[in-house]
Amino acid sequence: MHVMKKSRLGKSLVGISLSLSLLTSGSLLLYAPSAQASTITADATATYSATSISTSKADKIISTAKSYIGKVKYAYGVRDVSRLRLDCSAFTQLVFQKNGISIPWGSKAQAKVGNYVSKSNLRKGDLVMFSVGTPGRIDHVGIYVGNGKFISNTTSSGVVINEMNSGYWKNRYITARRL
Repeated sequence: MHVMKKSRLGKSLVGISLSLSLLTSGSLLLYAPSAQASTITADATATYSATSISTSKADKIISTAKSYIGKVKYAYGVRDVSRLRLDCSAFTQLVFQKNGISIPWGSKAQAKVGNYVSKSNLRKGDLVMFSVGTPGRIDHVGIYVGNGKFISNTTSSGVVINEMNSGYWKNRYITARRL
């Protein structure tokens, strides 16, 4: 059984083992098993930041990714940072690493980090995964930049920004992860 506790920001909240938190209109709603209740202090900003990249951090990640346009060569299965010869996941790994966030190499491995986010709830800085080979199998990753676009390192063009809701990418989207 789950008990809902509601508190204004900055006050004590009940529940260490949280099953869901939601930030709405200045209130932090927590759903916690009452059997595991204990008192913690919550700060909405800290709670929000702990579960996703802030907008300013996302903008820095996107800026870092854009700085590699025209500089990175795509090479399948390669992670040669010194020569900027990278596959798609080595590119996203490099961009996040330059912004202090460690993620594994490999699009399938990156599809397991952070938290699932639906396509309709994408935010700047989310990892987006696609299938470019076997239908339904994740084998390409990029970074969502907003407005239905993402940046990634591609075999044909190197680092580019593409529309994900039209053309080549429209039916290749698989999932997204928020760090």
